Amino acid sequence: MSGLIAETKAIAVLQACRARGMLLATAESCTGGLIVASLTDIGGSSDVVDRGFITYSNEAKHDMLGVPMDLIAAHGAVSEEVALAMAAGAVKQSRAGIAVAVTGVAGPGGGSAAKPVGLVWFGVALKGQAPQAVRHVFPDQGRARIRQSAVETALDLVLKTLAS
Repeated sequence: MSGLIAETKAIAVLQACRARGMLLATAESCTGGLIVASLTDIGGSSDVVDRGFITYSNEAKHDMLGVPMDLIAAHGAVSEEVALAMAAGAVKQSRAGIAVAVTGVAGPGGGSAAKPVGLVWFGVALKGQAPQAVRHVFPDQGRARIRQSAVETALDLVLKTLAS
């Protein structure tokens, strides 16, 4: 995985959003803003990127995106339920027509048998539709590689959602 791959995917996401006249928002935990940064690294992205929510803490997920604290308590921050709520909250709290959310265990610590290092849940929401979630377990090749893989997967998910 390289920066060139992410750049190519980011350009494709911006073009796809433009083609649909749609703004985009991100809700990021383990990627810490890398998804929105990959988009805003491209000149002219301001006509597509509405905002990026960096919701690393549980409190930020709740305060900025409206993720219920009891949902986080019941399922954990790294869960399908929280990824869905993050994506839906990002659409609700922005002007975006599509939002992508990421929550995961990037390591090197923090993993468990149930939620290993490399587990990332992705959520995507289109305004007016139920959000969808996708689970990936990336090989534990270090924190930077997991986070870069998550960025590229999130961009792919946006492209796939816009194409369907």
